Formats: sequence, structure tokens, C-alpha cells
Amino acid sequence: MILIIDDDLAVRASLSILLKQHGFKTREAASPKEALELAQQHALQLVIMDMNFSIETTGHDGLQLLAAFKQRLPQVPVILITGWGSISLAVEGMRLGAADFITKPWSNDYLLQAVRTALSLSQHPPGKDEALTRKKLDQQFDFRHIVGQDPQLLQILKRIGQIAPTDASVLIEGESGTGKELIAEAVHRNSLRKSQPFVKVNLGGIAASLFESEMFGHKRGAFTDAKADRVGRFELANKGTIFLDEIGELDMNSQVKLLRVLQDRTYEVLGDSRSRKLDIRVVCATNKNLEQLVEEGKFREDLFYRINLIKVRLPALRERPEDIPLLVQFFVENLKKTYHRPELEISPKALQWLKELPFPGNIRELKNLVERTVLVAEDEVLTPKDFQAQSQQGPVKASDKSLPAVGAMTLDELEASMIKKSMAYYHNNISKVARALGVSRAALYRRLEKFGIPYEPQD
Repeated sequence: MILIIDDDLAVRASLSILLKQHGFKTREAASPKEALELAQQHALQLVIMDMNFSIETTGHDGLQLLAAFKQRLPQVPVILITGWGSISLAVEGMRLGAADFITKPWSNDYLLQAVRTALSLSQHPPGKDEALTRKKLDQQFDFRHIVGQDPQLLQILKRIGQIAPTDASVLIEGESGTGKELIAEAVHRNSLRKSQPFVKVNLGGIAASLFESEMFGHKRGAFTDAKADRVGRFELANKGTIFLDEIGELDMNSQVKLLRVLQDRTYEVLGDSRSRKLDIRVVCATNKNLEQLVEEGKFREDLFYRINLIKVRLPALRERPEDIPLLVQFFVENLKKTYHRPELEISPKALQWLKELPFPGNIRELKNLVERTVLVAEDEVLTPKDFQAQSQQGPVKASDKSLPAVGAMTLDELEASMIKKSMAYYHNNISKVARALGVSRAALYRRLEKFGIPYEPQD
């Protein structure tokens, strides 16, 4: 039973008809008092409620009603309905435990998607399973390319398998190199959208000025350099899943534009005023603490709640050392084929030595180390000495002291760091920095904008 609470008869009727057409049973309430009475009389599966029941439209009564439901029926999910101008109310409601929020006017398809997602998630609350094994998970789900059997990882994979068939937005947190993209792919591969596109977008590599063109596409002539039509990433991912990596790098203006799309499920191509509908699953990833960025005013709280319906935190490799031998064996098996060395093996002592390394670059660093070692090793049995020769754990040359461990940073992160250091060294003199880095002034300007590095334009 779904309880619809709104003081507007037309809204209640519209929602009730829509839900009944798709097989849901509903009840309607025009006030908080009537809603709580119906909650005592019927077994509820879901509540859909407006935030305003008085002329003041402060939302205070709506928040009170939400708090009452979460106290009396904590397991029943609540979806809030609010106007775009009152999203702050919805954010406050999410803090109080609401499952999701929808803005008026809503898209029927998106509202139904939200209802099905909330109901599905409420049937599969997160929990521990003492008998959980990798073999059992692999019998139920498709987790190819994800290596490991650490208990933390198994719980994550179990949760991914449960929520994948829904359309819940997923936020994957973890240090660089922990395998966030593989988890995003697993969400898609185990979803009902698995036969549709999976589109990856590195938001950290898109300049703010190009965000709309890259994400929404543009028509020829939409701006000076638009010499041909361009299909945006959202259109490419329609009906499938879009993976927004490094979402913590997005500037505030782009965050607003992204929120609009994720909320309304519509977008406009630059140069074309016609709105286009979007049917999409959103998976985001970051190596930053988004909650801290929200507190610092660098990330929108409403966007945070929109992408954060399900949160997954990937453990660092140092938190799952028993998985290191499994990962190494997996990489070696692949490299046997790549480099045509079928007799290649790794000694037990080498595996033990690798288990004791901290690997600040996580799985990415481990993979790079294994591949470098395989490339230069002459014998078919890899020993600790082979890995020690390629590892940067020993004494570092004076010229390499400023370089991070291999795999600890992406090329974009390394490039941004070098530009920042050069700008500081040359006191923001664009000409000197460009010469020092061996690029043109125009190329340097593009990189400064791409990485959001402040500068004073020069004539």
C-alpha cells in the first residue's frame, strides 16, 4: 500500500491514477492528521508526501510529519515532493531520513522509477552475512574482473548485487587506484540496463567552459568553434548507465547544470531549445570527502543527496592485504598471454614480500609494479629481488624525490601539480611558465582552465 499525502486534490488524484495504472494500491490523505490515522489502519510499503500543508509554505509541518513517520514506521521509505524553489526543504528532509525527493512538475517515468527503487531497496536493507563467500556471490552475480575475497569486499559486492537491478543512484568513494570504475561497471553489468550503453566520463578532465557541450552536446553554429553537431555524453548513455568519475572536481556552476538534469531527467542540446527526455542510471565516484566539501561550501548539498542514494566505500589495498596475492596472480595470468610467456610464475616469497608493501597508489600501483617487473625479468620465476629492482620503496635518487610513487597519481593529477608548482615558482608569469613547460601560451591557458588553476590573463 502506498500512501499519498498532499492538500491538493488534483495532485493526489493524478498520483493515485498513475500508480494504480502500474499495479500499485494507494490511499490518499489531505492533511498530516489524516495521514497518521491511515498509517495506523493500513500496512504501508511507501509514503509519498508533499512538504507544505499551510499557507506559509515554510515546510515546517511537512518536516514534522516526516519525523513522525520515521519515528513510528522507520522501515517505510518516504519520497518527498517539492517545488524546484524549495529544494532546501527536500535536503532537510533527506537529513531526517527521507529516501528520495521529486520536484514539481514531475516526470511520470522518473517518479515511477523512484517508487520502484525505494520499494526494492526497502526489501534489501544492508546487513551482515556470516556465511558469505566469493563462490556464492559469483553464482548469483557477474563480478568478472573484480578480484578478492576480503570480508569487506564481499559485503560490498553483495550490496552491489542487491541494488544493481534498481535504478538507485550510487556514489562510490575511495582512494585513487582502489577500483571504483570496476565497481561502477559491476553495477551496470548486473542491472536491467546491462544490454544498453555504459558511458564513462572523467569530470576532472572537462574544462568548465566545455561542460555543457561535452555533456549535453551542441548543434552546428551554437558557438564559434561548433563546426559540426556533437552528441553529448548523456545522449550516448540514454537507456543505459552513465559513470561520472571525479565528481568532486566539478565547479559550482557545472554542479547546478548537472543537478537540473539529474532532477528533471531532461536536458537541452546547445543551440537547440527543444527539451529532450533522459532515461538513465547514474553512478558517481570520487576520491574526495564530499561531505567535507559540502561543509566548506564547495559542493552543493542538494546534488550530494541526489547522487548519494546508495554509498559504497572501497577499502584501500593496505586494508585488505590478503587480497594482494590474488591480485598479483590475476595480473600475472593476464601478462602471460600479453607477453607470450606461458611459463611465468611468481614465488611464494615474492608474494609475501608484496603483501607487506603499503601501496599508496593501491591496485593501480600494484598492477604497474607487476607489469614493469614482468617486462624486465629474465627468469620465468619472479622473486622478491625482481620486484625490489622495480619498486620505489628503496632509496630514491635525488632527481626523483619530488615524484610520486608509480600509480599514486593519474597523469592529469601529475600535470596539474606541475603547473601549479611552475606558476608559483615563476610568480604567475604565463610566458615564463609556458617556456619552462615547453608549451605555447594558448596551450597553457587551456590547461589552467581545465584544472581550475587561477591566473591573471596577460596581453
